[in-house]
Amino acid sequence: MSKENFKKEMSEQEKDRMVEKLKNSRSYRKAYEDLDFLRSNDLRPIRLQLELLKAENALRRQKINHTIVCFGSARTAEKGEILKRIEKIEQDIKSNPDDKSLRENLNTAKILLKSSKYYDEAREFARLVSKNRINGEKVVIVTGGGPGVMEGANRGAWDEGETSIGLNITLPMEQDPNPYISEDLCFRFHYFAIRKMHFVMRAKAMVAFPGGFGTMDELFEVLTLIQTHKKRKMPVILLGKEYWKKLINFKLMADMKYISENDLKIFTYVDKAEDAWNFIVNFYKENKL
Repeated sequence: MSKENFKKEMSEQEKDRMVEKLKNSRSYRKAYEDLDFLRSNDLRPIRLQLELLKAENALRRQKINHTIVCFGSARTAEKGEILKRIEKIEQDIKSNPDDKSLRENLNTAKILLKSSKYYDEAREFARLVSKNRINGEKVVIVTGGGPGVMEGANRGAWDEGETSIGLNITLPMEQDPNPYISEDLCFRFHYFAIRKMHFVMRAKAMVAFPGGFGTMDELFEVLTLIQTHKKRKMPVILLGKEYWKKLINFKLMADMKYISENDLKIFTYVDKAEDAWNFIVNFYKENKL
């Protein structure tokens, strides 16, 4: 090849500029530091594994082997907080009497006021779990890490100066973690599936408080796992008997033979935190933790 076919020689400055450009290029990034690469569709299996391992390693380091899961609505709050919300909305209505959205918000807040008792029950239940032991073993409260019933449960553990776990998740309207979760046990997930795995893997009981779609999703996941023997039998407690019996006609499922009569024994109803705790304690008098 003749000399004329070669490109013009680079100057030393051009060489330096080119080296810097290459070092800053996307292809040159280390794979584990390349967020665009890690977030690509091809890397979804790796992201699933990372979400499983990060929380798993932390829980193992803390030697957490037994948990009790508390599910429930993120929309409720303690009574005083909702009363403040109502007062604020009523003041806003005085300034904007024709604002329909404010009146809707006021109606919502007044309805949610009735469910503030579940915040209190979640808090009391977590207190009972945190200050006691089951068969001599410590059991740690775990929640979805957000507000409402979840906050109540984490707060109950915090009241007793004990550890609790929060498994938060990214949502279209960002959900901040509640302030009562133990700092090194506050996790955030992208995948609901991996989050639900962590709810169940160490769970020795589950208490479902009144809630919406998310609570239903988590409840039926656990019921199905126990029904199909993917998870060994454990107490599944529906706290708030009136709500749950009105909401879901499990007996109809059995009457229609979509589930067996024995499946109705997978769960039980209670109305008070103390009753939930006693049911769990009695269950483990006859079963290994």
